[in-house]
Amino acid sequence: MLTASTGGIGRHVASLLPRLIERGHQLEVYCPAATGQTHGFAQPGVPVRPLSELLHARAADVVHAHGYKAGAMAVAACAFGGPPLVVTWHNAILGGARQRLLGRLNQRLVARGAALTLGASSDLVEQARQLGARQARLGPVAAPVLATGGGDRDELRAGLGLTSADLLVLTVGRLAPQKNLDLVLDTAAELRDRAGLRFAIVGDGPERDRLAARIGAESLPVELLGSRGDIADLLQAADLALLTSTWEARALVAQEALLAGLPLVSTRVGGIEELVGNAAVLVPPDDAVAAAEAVLELAEHPHRRAELAAAGRTRAATWPDEDAVADDVAAAYSAVTGSGGGSVRGIAG
Repeated sequence: MLTASTGGIGRHVASLLPRLIERGHQLEVYCPAATGQTHGFAQPGVPVRPLSELLHARAADVVHAHGYKAGAMAVAACAFGGPPLVVTWHNAILGGARQRLLGRLNQRLVARGAALTLGASSDLVEQARQLGARQARLGPVAAPVLATGGGDRDELRAGLGLTSADLLVLTVGRLAPQKNLDLVLDTAAELRDRAGLRFAIVGDGPERDRLAARIGAESLPVELLGSRGDIADLLQAADLALLTSTWEARALVAQEALLAGLPLVSTRVGGIEELVGNAAVLVPPDDAVAAAEAVLELAEHPHRRAELAAAGRTRAATWPDEDAVADDVAAAYSAVTGSGGGSVRGIAG
């Protein structure tokens, strides 16, 4: 089960559903209708039910919830003799002091109520243990394979208005506070005098108007491209990827960049370092000078970009793919039920 999701959690569910069915599991999904429609959860033999019907999941062999809100609902539904509960933690608790306090209380409830906690990064696993999780371990989330049109790179760049002399720095993510996109703009401001350096941000969200206003007011070399369905082509057209988040577990865009052989500059936050190792340039969060220096160094040295591209592909080859992640989730179900299959309801992973 999961609550509203337009991004990574929903994509994770969509990846796992057919693979778990292939492995013999009978599934039901509990989620908001819009979430199910966005990610295409409905398929033959897989009922998609509203969260209001979650008590029906007590007839399942195991319930799997993703996220803290879903986890808290599942703890209540599975209490007093219900099925064992697996909860995957995907995100840190961010926001103001009150939000963090309430979030930490919810984390504690979910950690202690689950038979098994899976953390998308090691810092989440450690936090779950500190909050009283009965069992906690890493539960990686794989980036889905991106469909590519296989277009010519020069043509793709021309379609973005780029010349052969331009260098494109690409950022992909929801336009929301966690992504810290002001750091992209601050970096662009630091490098505004470097001819041919262009920045593009792909995605949509509540901060779009504010970011657009700042870009216009400061005449920054940054373009907001909005939501796009051609991420693979954009990765092919770009020269660098820039990730500026205040926190990430296994950022899908970081995985996509390394898989595509696109050199990555990222803030050193959450699980990013354990994900990329030495195959990316990591900078402190909220340090525009450091980010600008990293981008400029790569912009000025094509051989360094080539080295990072090769290192990224090598690092990416060590990550579990979607099938391996599905095997890991299936193993989690076996661990909490003591069996190798059965009916799994409330599935969100």
